[in-house]
Amino acid sequence: MRRSVGFWGVGESGRSTRWAGLIPAGYSAVLTALITGPLLGSGYLLLRDAVSTPRSYLTDSALGLGDAAPRAVPQDALLAALSPIVDGGLLVKAILIVALWAAGYGAAVLARALLAVSLGPQLVATTLTLWNPFVAERLLQGHWSLLAGYAALPWTALAAYHLRSAGADAGPRPSPNPVAVEADARTTSTDDSRRSPTAPSTRHGRRERHTRSTGRGPRWRRAISTGQQSTTVAAWGALAGCLAAAGLTPTGSLLAGCVALSTVGRRNLPGTLALLVAASAPWLAATALSGAGAEPSDPTGVAAFAARAEPGLGTLGSLAGLGGIWNADAVPDSRTTPIALVATILLLAVVASGIRAVLTAVPEDRAGLRVRRTLFALAVAAVVVPALASTGWGMEVMRWLVVEIPGAGLLRDTQKYVALAVPAFALCAAAGCRALAARIAARSTNAVEHQSVSRGGSAAIPVAVLFVALLVAPLLDLAFGVGGSVRPVHYPLGWQRVAEKIDATGDVAVLPGGMFRRFPYSGKVAVLDPAPRMLPNDVLQTGRLPVRGLTVSGEGTRAVDAENALLHGDSAQRLADLGVGWVLVERSTPGPLGDSAKTLPQLEKRYEDQNFALYRVPGDVARATETPGAHRIIAITAHLLWATLLIGGLLIAAIYRPIRR
Repeated sequence: MRRSVGFWGVGESGRSTRWAGLIPAGYSAVLTALITGPLLGSGYLLLRDAVSTPRSYLTDSALGLGDAAPRAVPQDALLAALSPIVDGGLLVKAILIVALWAAGYGAAVLARALLAVSLGPQLVATTLTLWNPFVAERLLQGHWSLLAGYAALPWTALAAYHLRSAGADAGPRPSPNPVAVEADARTTSTDDSRRSPTAPSTRHGRRERHTRSTGRGPRWRRAISTGQQSTTVAAWGALAGCLAAAGLTPTGSLLAGCVALSTVGRRNLPGTLALLVAASAPWLAATALSGAGAEPSDPTGVAAFAARAEPGLGTLGSLAGLGGIWNADAVPDSRTTPIALVATILLLAVVASGIRAVLTAVPEDRAGLRVRRTLFALAVAAVVVPALASTGWGMEVMRWLVVEIPGAGLLRDTQKYVALAVPAFALCAAAGCRALAARIAARSTNAVEHQSVSRGGSAAIPVAVLFVALLVAPLLDLAFGVGGSVRPVHYPLGWQRVAEKIDATGDVAVLPGGMFRRFPYSGKVAVLDPAPRMLPNDVLQTGRLPVRGLTVSGEGTRAVDAENALLHGDSAQRLADLGVGWVLVERSTPGPLGDSAKTLPQLEKRYEDQNFALYRVPGDVARATETPGAHRIIAITAHLLWATLLIGGLLIAAIYRPIRR
């Protein structure tokens, strides 16, 4: 019988397989705890782009309806909806930790489903998925929600595999239960012996017609039919949940969408595309309603966000080693030394050891073979295309895309898409572990069971330990929050008091100018201003990003006009005309203040302490920029659709998952 693995990692062989399925889950939890250890304490994640706050609000910006492109939907709306119930900092840490655990465990389940590997190779797949430069760099950059999309990739591929297995292209059906077949054969033989010799075919014909008309027949046939239907329903539910989970950010939607659309097969493409659009509804609706995403992106961002070459590797080598993020400061210390070259060689050696096995045909599982080959092709493209995009002519193509095609700005950080290589890399590592263990077992033992030798026998665990060591040792500084860099912070009480004082309409302008801050409590690196998530009114942000000595412009002009009005010392009336009702001065961070000292005395001071000063703009604040109520209703409906897919899809996958005895 072809081996089957459920969506949660439970196989068909009973209690022992269930316990074996728990070991990769526990191992993934241990690695996740080693990586995120500091976050298990109290406090909030505040590191570069990562901003978690005790409470956030369902503002227009949280719904993606502000001036900036909707890059943080539906994650901001999710936190705004849940943070009144559960502390927002706890939510962000929980999502990040669960995402990393799911990524590692999903890799083990995918390897077991597509390769039928034993426990040792599964743990190797888990290790490669969690302990790699991509995870380290995205943690340091603060891309916690992108890692949720990363975690969905192996589960998306697994759902696609189950859909293909249940379809016409799955190859031969599983063999029936031999006991049931033998019993059915005996019954048929007995009936034949009692049949009248003058009418041997009449009774048989009536029996076949009865089976077709009533749907009753041999038990194994009904079981197969029921199992296939259950698998199909569960697979569609799992796919919906995975696409929604990945859709926590637009980039996550694109990552999971690439995996899903390339692996589900032609029969399932229309349904998959519909699910992808529904899972992307929050940012698609926000883009259409706000119009911000329709504006061309700043072409300066192409060079600023291009993949970066690491020491001794070049751009292609860095990407093949799952590194190469554009921000040279958001990398582990080990990646700034020749150790990066050693780590990449070891990683690629582990992956290369299993390429042949991953691409080799398995006659009884054509669906699995096609999924494996597709994932491998996707991995090659995920490394080669970003490398080409960092060349001179590649950047020219990218500049044309971001200027001429609305929304193409999502593609400028090309290193993000290296995540697509990880599922295939994990499969290759698992297959290589099994292949090496099988060679060792064949030479050192006289095992007579072919299956035991082919799976490596007793050599599988030692080889797995070797592979794990080769992957972990060169990147030891990933442990404990990437060397202690990813750790929680504690906000001063003044943030809460400022939020309580904002009790009237009008957007908030913030001083000093710029979007990034260096607070005494946030560490040495610049962090994204938490004001937009701390305050109940929309906070105007220019979207200007300082990257590699360049300044990448954002979308919209009103935030830029408001900041310039403050820095130039314009009148309070000018701020009111721009829709600014409040001005917050963050005193504990450096940054440009310009001539704002001329404007601030014209405002009404509402709160002041050593860290903050809050001012109310007097007079009538312009309401021309107010978002129409219909737009908010549409945006909220899109978010509810996304939440329905996430919760409903996972529930369907859990309820209808096939149970095999």
